[in-house]
Amino acid sequence: MVKGTKRGSPGAEDEKSPLSNVELGEEDAKKLTEIQRDLARVELVLERQAQATLRPVYEKRRAIVSSIPNFWPVALMNHSLFAYHAQHNADQTALSALEDVWVEKDPNEHRCFTIEFHFKENTFFSDSILKKEYKYVKSPAADNEQADENGITPSMLDFSWDRDVEISTTKINWKDAEKALTKVYPREIGEDEDEIADPGSFFNFFEHRADPSEIGVVIANEIFPEAIEYFLGNVDGEITDSEDEDDDDDEDAEEIDLEKPRSKKRKV
Repeated sequence: MVKGTKRGSPGAEDEKSPLSNVELGEEDAKKLTEIQRDLARVELVLERQAQATLRPVYEKRRAIVSSIPNFWPVALMNHSLFAYHAQHNADQTALSALEDVWVEKDPNEHRCFTIEFHFKENTFFSDSILKKEYKYVKSPAADNEQADENGITPSMLDFSWDRDVEISTTKINWKDAEKALTKVYPREIGEDEDEIADPGSFFNFFEHRADPSEIGVVIANEIFPEAIEYFLGNVDGEITDSEDEDDDDDEDAEEIDLEKPRSKKRKV
């Protein structure tokens, strides 16, 4: 990845930086580690409170958008990563039967969640709900841990996605072999098992355990919370005139990260 680098002042290469020899003592390093854990603990508590507060609002939104045709298919397709995974016309036709999307966060470990796609009757599959769970698996050491007054344990502060999350699969009951999209458009893995050469059909997301592109995380943490913004096209849209001017100014200050997607908003 090409990283943005700020241009140095004239003669900067010849000058010795006064910050080049800063050393961190063992005691200070320990204090920084402790405060980082304190910050992580508070963030976990705040996130739990936020999820509990947001839930009734999400439920209210759920009732309202249920009467808006294609709300969820449009919101999902307005995210560039999701659109890449649902690039086939057959996928988009199947998704046109999508009536509701719901994300249920684990009340004790909000970084884990379950995604539900609710479908009306369609010609592709007989399932009314397709589900994928990212389940929190406690480490054996957690059984002997003492939780604090907020229910936070040391292992929660040392959370590791690769170690502590178990991803489920869902077998889709296809009605017709010719419309079994995961067979017609299979997922192709690249030379690196953690990379996808071709995502094939979006519905591979449900039938495969692995989620190399983290599309589930995108749905749960980006699209679902901001579903209205994605539906309206306010997230990945055209750059406004004012943003164009800001971009010109930024180019004078630093080089641009060429691979990092830039947030764009459309006028509505």
